[in-house]
Amino acid sequence: MKKVIKKSYKFAIKTAFYITLVISVLIAAVLLVSNVFHVGIVLGFSAFCYITSFLIIQYRVERFIYRRVKKIYDDLTLLESASLRRQPITTDMATLTQEIDKFAKDKKLEIETLKVREEYRKEFIGNVSHELKTPLFTVQGYVLTLLDGAMNNEKLREQYLERANKGVERLIYIVQDLDMITKLEVGDLSLNIETFDIVELVASVFDLLEMKSAKKKITLTFDMFYADPIMVKADKERIRQVLTNLVVNSIKYGRIKGTTEISIENLIKNKVIVRVTDNGEGIAKANIPRLFERFYRIDKSGSRKEGGSGLGLAIVKHIIEAHDEKIYIESELSVGSEFSFTLEKAK
Repeated sequence: MKKVIKKSYKFAIKTAFYITLVISVLIAAVLLVSNVFHVGIVLGFSAFCYITSFLIIQYRVERFIYRRVKKIYDDLTLLESASLRRQPITTDMATLTQEIDKFAKDKKLEIETLKVREEYRKEFIGNVSHELKTPLFTVQGYVLTLLDGAMNNEKLREQYLERANKGVERLIYIVQDLDMITKLEVGDLSLNIETFDIVELVASVFDLLEMKSAKKKITLTFDMFYADPIMVKADKERIRQVLTNLVVNSIKYGRIKGTTEISIENLIKNKVIVRVTDNGEGIAKANIPRLFERFYRIDKSGSRKEGGSGLGLAIVKHIIEAHDEKIYIESELSVGSEFSFTLEKAK
């Protein structure tokens, strides 16, 4: 392999050569004029001059570059100055260039990440404000109406109190979901891992949501008859919440007389995959990457006709990830959606 000469050495070699050449020519000229010219003297002086010039120039260049490179490193806080003293600093700037490029790329990525987070923060605060504001104003409106004299009307008083209570219940629901997702994110919510039959759990979720699905004439069904139990290891109540949230979502955005189907399949030796499939509205590809964000809604009109806290899918994602499992989504507009997640099989 061809040996690469450091650029500072090249500079010192060339500069020393030019200085030696000039001085040697001058010395030779002086000796010629003085009639004492001798080739050995000129060559000896040239060699001495060249070596001396090379050493001085190399030393000065390294010191000159060291001071400036060290200042750059100190300013950028890329490396400790001690690491520079362990090796000579030369005009070969490859290492410094790489460090500065890396620093610049990291800072650019950091700035872009901060911009994304800032945008997300603004959107999140706006969504939280909207979600809380609606039931708060509803409750306040009914209370103020009662205080203004409506409480004297017994029928109206009961009706308004019931509506105000629904607003309070919605507030409690949102706060509870926020509390849960916060605990999931910081790891404060411990999982109670147990062995249970996932088929039986799905059936119980179907029973729980039977009336809700009946309002839209949506059929809740398995993809096949499961004669034998399928035992898995997970937090049963958290997985119940995952299934409930996914099925409720499929009912909300499902078509009238539609179907929500759940299948349980062997994925690998120790894993099963649970699929929740519907033939509802479907989701545009542009919306899928943000679907699990808190309060993210596909409907940008601000309508809350379908209710909910807007945290359901975010909670689903965090619960599945807390189990060290994966969740997937496939969807097509006007065709339907499929949410699937993995679980560990019990031995």
